[in-house]
Amino acid sequence: MSVNPHSYQAWLESFAAEHGASAGTIHLQRGNDLELVAALNIPLAVLNAVRHVPHGKGMAGLAQVRKAPVQTCNLKEDDTGRIKPGAKAVDARAAVALPVLDATGGVRAVVGIAFMTEGEIPAEREQSLMSAAARLPFADA
Repeated sequence: MSVNPHSYQAWLESFAAEHGASAGTIHLQRGNDLELVAALNIPLAVLNAVRHVPHGKGMAGLAQVRKAPVQTCNLKEDDTGRIKPGAKAVDARAAVALPVLDATGGVRAVVGIAFMTEGEIPAEREQSLMSAAARLPFADA
């Protein structure tokens, strides 16, 4: 069974609504890098910059490498170097990139989600978001 891009988009919209997010992305693992397959409320300039994410770059790439969530308290004001300048154009504050792992612990995708509120996402909520992101549907390989 194949999952089409419209299914990823619908899943992302549902995921964001369920968790009170204002923006989001889904990147699938393609070789060593990540490929954008769905986006919600992401400006065109940012979309163009994140269609292909090189291994380890930006929040999604860091989540991919670490196999653990990567977050920021404020997309617009983050000065850690984890947030690419274009991402600051997203109309959101707190954000987290959630790796979606397969049964062997390999990364299959990274789900990014951003909120209008500022501040650190508590560990308990981060784990809840990780569990929810793990339900992302995949095409049979």
